[in-house]
Amino acid sequence: MRIRVRWRWRKNPLRRRSDLVEAWTVLAVAVLLLVAAPLAGALVGRWAYDEARAGAAEQRAGRHQVRAKVVSRPPETLPTAEGVREEAYRVTVRWTDSGGAVRTAPARVPSGTERGDTVGVWFDARGRAVPAPPDGAAVWQHTLTSGVCTTGGAAAAVLAGYAVVRRVTQRRRLDEWDREWARTGPEWSGRKA
Repeated sequence: MRIRVRWRWRKNPLRRRSDLVEAWTVLAVAVLLLVAAPLAGALVGRWAYDEARAGAAEQRAGRHQVRAKVVSRPPETLPTAEGVREEAYRVTVRWTDSGGAVRTAPARVPSGTERGDTVGVWFDARGRAVPAPPDGAAVWQHTLTSGVCTTGGAAAAVLAGYAVVRRVTQRRRLDEWDREWARTGPEWSGRKA
């Protein structure tokens, strides 16, 4: 690619304007793919990390975990989706809150939990069972997914733009060639224009 681009910048009587446009386009695409797309992914990843960390901290502040005892029987047949066993199911649990009052509520517990087992359950300020707040792995997963998707999207946009520019320059190059041949062809072939 380097040799192909370099000759298009040199002064040459055969060099067309479309050759120069294509050479600069290839250079711009290379810079955008190697610098701008990863930089955009890194910036979006950093933003996503900060947002996910703040959201996880907010959820941790509004939720609390209690050790609760399962007081109802788990379902005999667990619901399945296309033959896959569900990882958690809803049962009634009982715990003692910080004021000493005994409370019961429905909550999701891991598959395989039996009546009488003690499990960790998360509740919000209104006493509703909620999922556990995101941990560090979930924050990083969100960060990496956002960064990689942004980098890929930016690269796809750059390559799509390059394809459009290449198609336009190719069309103009062929039109120039047709005009030149219409002018010089009769001299070579003996036909009249």
